[in-house]
Amino acid sequence: MTTLPRPAADLSADEARRIALRAQGLLGAPDRKGGVRGVLRHLGAVQLDTISVLARSHELIPYARLGAVGRRTVEDAYWTGRHAFEYWSHAACILPIEEWPHFAFRRRAYRSRPHWHHDLPDGAYEQVIKQLRTEGPLTATELGGAKNKGEWWDWSESKIAVERALMYGEVVCVERRSWKRVYDLAERAVPTELLHDELDDRACLRRLVRQAGEALGVGTRADIADYHRLKSEQFDAVIADTGLVPVEVQGWAKPAWADPAALASPPRGRHRTTLLSPFDSLVWERARTERIFGFTHRLEAYVPKPKRVHGYFAMPVLAGGRLVGRVDPAREGTTLVARQVSVDGPRAVPAVAEALREAAGWVGCDSVRVERMDDPVLKKALVTALG
Repeated sequence: MTTLPRPAADLSADEARRIALRAQGLLGAPDRKGGVRGVLRHLGAVQLDTISVLARSHELIPYARLGAVGRRTVEDAYWTGRHAFEYWSHAACILPIEEWPHFAFRRRAYRSRPHWHHDLPDGAYEQVIKQLRTEGPLTATELGGAKNKGEWWDWSESKIAVERALMYGEVVCVERRSWKRVYDLAERAVPTELLHDELDDRACLRRLVRQAGEALGVGTRADIADYHRLKSEQFDAVIADTGLVPVEVQGWAKPAWADPAALASPPRGRHRTTLLSPFDSLVWERARTERIFGFTHRLEAYVPKPKRVHGYFAMPVLAGGRLVGRVDPAREGTTLVARQVSVDGPRAVPAVAEALREAAGWVGCDSVRVERMDDPVLKKALVTALG
């Protein structure tokens, strides 16, 4: 059994919560100078998802930290000027282009795998590369069609080939166009000084564990490893060399590590009041969210409707550094519809109203309608606060 080093600090549960909020950019003055690109570099990964209710998740992440930044501004910040690429991290994520070398370990792993049960005829892979070289950037449709005539998973040969090239690192997703991936050759999309796989696996893992620890502020082994979907043994192999320091957190049953910079000064400043995407990195791991906020977070989009408790795309409401409720939103013309709302008592109502008003203005809505709340007294109070 490995003996852990003596903790560098003892943290209360409240201190750990505030450190986590500051590390995620949700406590203190927002970095408006750094903007969306600053948020991406700071978080290290912004998750993508197909669901769009208020907006897509990768738009909601900077919105939660910066406020009502224009949605076109968000997209341009990600995809212009070779500032980002899409790859597998916590899930499918937008990543800062500076991190390209540190995913060499994952590209090597994909190259050594069997081909995901998808066979390709001779020459199909090479044809896609040739077509991108002469015509790119292109979507899968422009490469010859994304699907065959079967079920949704029945990819065409060109789609299989370009996705394989993406995972190998020969091709890069350089933007999403009408939610379709736009592919280009890595040699064009990645700056020359970054386009290499020279770092060995240990160097890659050391960087990603360190980056995850900085983005979380403080976390357990599972918290930090989960950030970029690393294995526990990968975390164990490099943690001693990352610069993260062991800490003890009151009420946490397992050992934790912290970014030493996060321990250097107490977290202070204004808390954001906002709706959070269910795919926000603040609430990625359910066990961590429950441990830090006492809040059970579960995406119910894929739960059968009769079994949903909080709604299809219930968005946690952050206020005063705590998760104080949930809103399941929709849009009808210029009305933001709160289809289902739950709050942690009367004191949370003004914060939920503030979060709803700001979100409505951001997406171009001029009114908010509250539909379902289990407590009629709280519903009346929320409607009045929105008044």
